[in-house]
Amino acid sequence: MEKYGLIGYPLGHSFSIGYFNEKFQNEHINARYMNFEIPTIEDLHEVLDTNPELRGLNVTIPYKQKVIPYLDEVSPEARAIGAVNVIRVTRKGKNFHLKGFNSDVIGFTQSIEPMIQSFHKKALILGTGGASKAIDYGLRSLGLETVFVSRYERPGTIQYNKLTADDIREYNVIVNCTPLGMYPKVETCPDLPYEAMDRNTLLYDLIYNPDETLFMKRGQQYGATVKNGLEMLLLQAFASWEFWHSEG
Repeated sequence: MEKYGLIGYPLGHSFSIGYFNEKFQNEHINARYMNFEIPTIEDLHEVLDTNPELRGLNVTIPYKQKVIPYLDEVSPEARAIGAVNVIRVTRKGKNFHLKGFNSDVIGFTQSIEPMIQSFHKKALILGTGGASKAIDYGLRSLGLETVFVSRYERPGTIQYNKLTADDIREYNVIVNCTPLGMYPKVETCPDLPYEAMDRNTLLYDLIYNPDETLFMKRGQQYGATVKNGLEMLLLQAFASWEFWHSEG
């Protein structure tokens, strides 16, 4: 039986384990998906050594960057983004070859691309953590200019308290890469001049629980088009399966 799994720490609710085990059951695939909660990235080799049937891994916080030195090969997109969240495990005897990929950018671009209109030319990326680099890469691949928004003074970023109504009208694609509004703290949202939004504004929230965040609700009040991160999550899962079984 082939094995697939997720590495991260800590691992609470995991979308992947439910999705893949249901897929295996429904499609009569002789495989199992497991969570590997490892306190340190050095434990990756123990996971590989004790699970010889392992063919692929997903990677979550805090190892998307830390795992890169442990890989034999990294795809050009993952290298450019600086983060890996899918690993293909190829074995030859006792040796294994690990190749890293990034499915965040695929899931996001496939999800948001149908919503991008001709008047969407500039985007604000809220947050500078984990997924934000992949979101930046994806938006730029779709031809948009991007600016990161942060609470802190950082080179190349703008601070929330300096955002104006004119900024919101100019950067009318806004992607939330922060945990603000995620269950159970559903009463929180990024601090933006929402009243400057209109029907030309596109809000995309990587959060999918709740399915409608306060960020999305406040934008909708002013006519913005909104979308949550569930479709991105599903598309990422499809991409993981493709990466695990591709030749490249």
